[in-house]
Amino acid sequence: MRGKAVTGCTITQKILAAHAVGGTAEAGQIVTIRPDVVLLNDVSGPLAFEQFDAMGATAPFDPERIVLVADHFAPAPDVTAAGAIAMTRGFAARHGIRHFYEPGRGGIEHTLLAELGMVGHGGIVFGADSHTCTAGAFNALGIGFGSTDLAAALAMGQLWMRVPESIRVELSGVPGAYVTGKDVILELIRRIGSDGAADAALEFGGPGLAALPVDARMAIANMAVEAGADTCVFEGDALSAADMAARGMAPVAAVAADAGATYRAGIAIDLGALQPMVARPPSPASGVPVTALRGQRVDQVYVGNCSNGTMTDLRQVAEILRGRQVAPGVRMIVVPATQKIWRQALAEGLLEVFAAAGAAVSTPTCGACFGGHMGILAAGETAIATTNRNYRGRMGHPESQVFLANAWVAAAAAVAGEIVPPDEIATRFALEAA
Repeated sequence: MRGKAVTGCTITQKILAAHAVGGTAEAGQIVTIRPDVVLLNDVSGPLAFEQFDAMGATAPFDPERIVLVADHFAPAPDVTAAGAIAMTRGFAARHGIRHFYEPGRGGIEHTLLAELGMVGHGGIVFGADSHTCTAGAFNALGIGFGSTDLAAALAMGQLWMRVPESIRVELSGVPGAYVTGKDVILELIRRIGSDGAADAALEFGGPGLAALPVDARMAIANMAVEAGADTCVFEGDALSAADMAARGMAPVAAVAADAGATYRAGIAIDLGALQPMVARPPSPASGVPVTALRGQRVDQVYVGNCSNGTMTDLRQVAEILRGRQVAPGVRMIVVPATQKIWRQALAEGLLEVFAAAGAAVSTPTCGACFGGHMGILAAGETAIATTNRNYRGRMGHPESQVFLANAWVAAAAAVAGEIVPPDEIATRFALEAA
């Protein structure tokens, strides 16, 4: 039996109904879903491959709809990581999975998946990574599962799940200077807490959406899980349609909620009232305006990851760093999210700006974000990062601390050696060329 939607549906319910093989896509009900893409990385993948073999599976459901990305421990920092990547590479070769990506060809999985043109209006991605919800930026659903669940999805091309309730986030206004998607999601999590969207999907829309480019939407969608959400989705519009076209995807009508859709709650955010935000450790929910943390010393500045490693973020960093220097005693690491973004940044001269300022530029990797490699913090050190989590020990030693912010704020801290509002850089730190 094909899946059914009920009347008065949210975007989430409609997308699930379109992918269901049975059941009714009503909040609280169980449905079996066929995803468009199954996404695994070098940490979650090997666990899923072992379970795939243990269940007696001999072939994946559709090699063309499976994407394997080496991004967490890539480039491999030790023999254990090298073995996990080799196992992932071997699974791809053994089963004819052409969408296998590692350093030099790929990037961070959630950004890469969009770049490949594999997620767009009305799609569903199943991934064994909590930030699979990044797909929501494209009027799609990205849903995270455990590796054992994904082993079943690899074999059968379907999984059961509970249909979540939805929370409507109505956006209005236009962001002011130095305000980005990062600030929108940090403000939302500040309001509702790290479990405020538990057992729900966040649905973003409203007239303010037109003022948020797709890169900003990705930053918001990426951190929906930090509010406890099962998934999230943005309304589709002309910007998302243009983005699909630019990525070579065929035009597909956006999925919209019914006029009488039922929501668990509604939240209004005026983009014009926001300031650049910084989330204090140990939680993304501990956000305050950047002005409240003026003078907070930093040892490391990290720009990158699946939340904020886009060309938009790199251009913002370059705007602050151009003609200036990273402060003495501060190390700055810039990580473009994919190889394509890295090359575009090279072509635009941004990598030279970063290098001239004294920043280190990395190949695309998740490494430092989760405390794996390529930027670990020592005891007593403080970082400001554009990443998505800042709990105790997230980027290294348990006695280190991480502040979360947008790329402009992070770059300003690199120049000042402390957290400062980005608009103060021009007056406090004159251009070296001047």
